[in-house]
Amino acid sequence: MSQVTQARPVLDGKAAFVTGGSRGIGAAIVRRLARDGAAVAFSYASNEAAAKALVASIESAGGRAIALRVDSADAAALRSAIDEAARSLGRLDILVNNAGVLKLGAVDEISLEDFDLTLNVNVRAVFVAIQAALRHMGEGGRIINIGSTNAERMPFPGGGVYAMSKSALTGLVQGFARDLGPRGITINNVQPGPVDTDMNPASGPMASTMHGFMALPRHGRGEEIAGMVAYLASPEAAFVTGAGLNIDGGFAA
Repeated sequence: MSQVTQARPVLDGKAAFVTGGSRGIGAAIVRRLARDGAAVAFSYASNEAAAKALVASIESAGGRAIALRVDSADAAALRSAIDEAARSLGRLDILVNNAGVLKLGAVDEISLEDFDLTLNVNVRAVFVAIQAALRHMGEGGRIINIGSTNAERMPFPGGGVYAMSKSALTGLVQGFARDLGPRGITINNVQPGPVDTDMNPASGPMASTMHGFMALPRHGRGEEIAGMVAYLASPEAAFVTGAGLNIDGGFAA
């Protein structure tokens, strides 16, 4: 009798680090990368119970996951966590910068503290994590930032600082793609539209307004964003770099 050879998972043997991975889009990305065969370390800010539950669910399915409590605004702590993840997993092939904050306010009302926090988490932490990860990443490495469709379209007042922070990732990715291309490392942005999470529930007060801007009038699912990330992390995306990929139901169309 002939034996059927089972295909290896597409990310078998790879190691990933995901910032802000305990809930919402981040947790969906952690689950998908683990399902595709990667060992995954992820950071979380405060919800230890959710982080432990995610690790347990991945381990019960035969995968490997590590949760590290880190404030992404703390550069030294973020560098240390990435170094620890690389030591524990033996390597680092994939970095997903997912951690982010959303601070809304009119131009004459938003505080300097909220402005600084937005830049520290949404922009500076991305740069810090990339620098730290590159110490452990070789040819074939993948860097994926979770941006926002608001980098291209901000159709309501009060979101200027948030939109600016996500727009900054466009220049960062385009510039770093030139630096990293000769090293065989790709870097891209995934730019979600409204996604059903605790921060932006599909039943929330702004949902119908946001749906009115969209070609597909619904919230996205975390699993849909994770699918785009999984593609960029895979060998199939080896020729994609410096790109911003919208997955927004036509919000920016």
